[in-house]
Amino acid sequence: MRQGVRIGVDVGRARVGVARSDRDGLLATPVETIQRASTDVVARLREIAAELDAIEAVVGLPISLSGGDTPSTQDARDIAALLATAIPVRLVDERLSTVTASAGMRAAGKSSRQQRSSIDQAAAVVILQHALDSERAAGRAPGELLSTGDDERGNEAAPRED
Repeated sequence: MRQGVRIGVDVGRARVGVARSDRDGLLATPVETIQRASTDVVARLREIAAELDAIEAVVGLPISLSGGDTPSTQDARDIAALLATAIPVRLVDERLSTVTASAGMRAAGKSSRQQRSSIDQAAAVVILQHALDSERAAGRAPGELLSTGDDERGNEAAPRED
């Protein structure tokens, strides 16, 4: 398992949920919800990554249950591509992440109304935790690594994995 903090990102039309892992890559926890209407999402994600000294971002890719693109797929890809100019980004399948997060919150006693302020963060936690667990089980980093050449820290990005 690679060492270092990762951030998890759940891209939504109105809000973007952000989570983080511990340095050992064992546990994902919520960080914040970014309101898209009032904030430059990519700039804020870059700030969070820098504050946490993150080694990469794991961005959830909304795929339909049948495996095809959804209306939100390109939006997530666009955010991920812009973020990849600052930090390595992995795109991971996020099918049912919000459903899973909502079910967990309901089980914890939160109503739908109470969930609104934190559901995006909870979905980011689900996305990141799944990626961490997958990496630990498979012995390799999950998802698709976006290839961007050199990142801003002067490191050469790893080649794209298929």
